[in-house]
Amino acid sequence: MSERGVTESVVEQAALAWLESLGWTVKHGPEIAPGEPLAERASYGEVVLAGRLRSALARINPKIPEDAREEVTRKVIRSEHPSLIENNRRFHRFLIDGVPVEYQADGRTVHDQAWLIDFSHPEKNDWAVVNQFTVVEERHNRRADVVVFVNGLPLAVIELKNPADENATTKDAFQQIQTYKAEIPSLFVYNEALIVSDGVEARMTSVRR
Repeated sequence: MSERGVTESVVEQAALAWLESLGWTVKHGPEIAPGEPLAERASYGEVVLAGRLRSALARINPKIPEDAREEVTRKVIRSEHPSLIENNRRFHRFLIDGVPVEYQADGRTVHDQAWLIDFSHPEKNDWAVVNQFTVVEERHNRRADVVVFVNGLPLAVIELKNPADENATTKDAFQQIQTYKAEIPSLFVYNEALIVSDGVEARMTSVRR
């Protein structure tokens, strides 16, 4: 431990406690990792908590049939472009405008929009934050300090540094995020906010900046 009694883990726990006080459910990455009794994903390559997403889609879009909602899940999880930025833009449109979906009802084809988030009724959404979230992609094994999920979608990544370490700055945290973007880009397809902090100051940006 540093002379000031502060470590990176202290900053991480403070961030989790603050989010929990706002009503977020805190989950620990190793506990919900693949293969664990409380696993919420089948592999380390999966970055969406699909069970939470499916449950949220059912709550928010009760009039849309289950098979159509499942198609929405597939659309959200599937990437269509080799470019992270293009995939992120595509998802952002889904998040803001809804996901186009069609299904049969009363003998006709219905064209509808499925919503990923209920902006009018926040209580219908699933709010979860996971620390030490490991992602493995193309032989790269990376672990994000804190990932913020809304309805199972990883909308924010928080990278933290020790404020007592003069060599660990928010700039270093930002550079680490850039490494993550290059090596585990699937985590950032859904990103709306990138946050770095040393517990004293913080900076925020987005994938598209």
